[in-house]
Amino acid sequence: IELKTAPADFRFPTTNQTRHCFSRYIEFHRCVSAKGEESNECEKFAKYYRSLCPGEWIEKWEEQRAGGTFPGPL
Repeated sequence: IELKTAPADFRFPTTNQTRHCFSRYIEFHRCVSAKGEESNECEKFAKYYRSLCPGEWIEKWEEQRAGGTFPGPL
């Protein structure tokens, strides 16, 4: 997978990208839920969150999703 930085988003104007990372992660999983895992339309969201989020966060969120304890609105 080739990682590129996510494009600028007016919702996140500051240098702290924590919220941007979390939002892109949520957008990806909502897209997958709506369109299916085989949909190429969701891939851009995956690239965005993977470029913004630390790997440790992604691993923790995946564990939480699998355990049903993820704190976000999926």
